Order: sequence, then structure tokens, then C-alpha cells
Amino acid sequence: MSSTDRLCDVRIDDSGLPAPSAEVSQERNVAIYDLLEHNTFALVGREGLELKEGPYSLVLSIWEGRVVFDIASSDGIRIVEFYLSLTPLMQTIKDYFSICSSYYNAVRKLPRAQIETVDMARRGIHDEGARLLQKRLTGKIVVDTETSKRLFTLVCALQPRR
Repeated sequence: MSSTDRLCDVRIDDSGLPAPSAEVSQERNVAIYDLLEHNTFALVGREGLELKEGPYSLVLSIWEGRVVFDIASSDGIRIVEFYLSLTPLMQTIKDYFSICSSYYNAVRKLPRAQIETVDMARRGIHDEGARLLQKRLTGKIVVDTETSKRLFTLVCALQPRR
């Protein structure tokens, strides 16, 4: 990977979605900040795609049950847009939302040792979602583990919580 295989800008297009809660907004902001501080993000060459060297700008959105990766060069020239079905991720996302709810409730009511147990479970489900997302990106984008974790957080933040 070269020093240009990275993201220099990450935005969320949540137009048409309900306004995020304060918690979700905070999760987004932290994930974007962490992504911009350190990430590995390289486009995989595909037929018909003229690769431009990074760094890259990424806009994530949701359209008809798919997460949209809209990737442009740092000067704003669109390189590629692709759609990734959320179906393979949905059970993990639901599990993650459920454990997050348990975690937030635990923080308010339970002793520290029990909070840590719930937090370990939360991190485990989040890591599983990140691995699944990384696998789903194979052939499109190469990301490292930490980048995949932040991207999974952003994909979750685009989902309406039920």
C-alpha cells in the first residue's frame, strides 16, 4: 500500500433518513474523526475503471437496502460509485443494536464488572460486523481492520434503530 491509499474526506449523506439521535451522531463523528486520523483504503482495479491515485473522498449513503460508496479523488472528481447489499450484514447490525442497547442500560444501572462484560460482547459483535464488511468489500476496496471497524460503525449509523 502506498501513502496515497487512504481517505482524506468522509461524509455521510443521510438525506431522507430520520434525524440521528445524539448518541448516533456522536458515534458518526468519532468514527469519521478516527478514519481521517488513520486509515487504509485502496481501490481494486476493475475492468472499465480508470483508477486515479488517492487520497480519496468517500460519501456513504443508503439506497434501497444498499449502502452506497461514492468515491471521488481528493479534488472532487468522481471515480466510482458502487452499491453493497446490506442483507448479509443485517443480522449482525440487529445484534449490534441490541447489545448496544444493553450496554447503554448497563452503564446506567450495573456495577463496573458487569458493564465490562457487556462491553466485551458489544465489541465482539462489532468486530464480527467489521470482518463481514471487509469480506464484502473484497474485489472493490482493500481496507485494514481498523478502517473496516470505522466503516461498519458508519454503516450502522445509517440504519434506523428499531
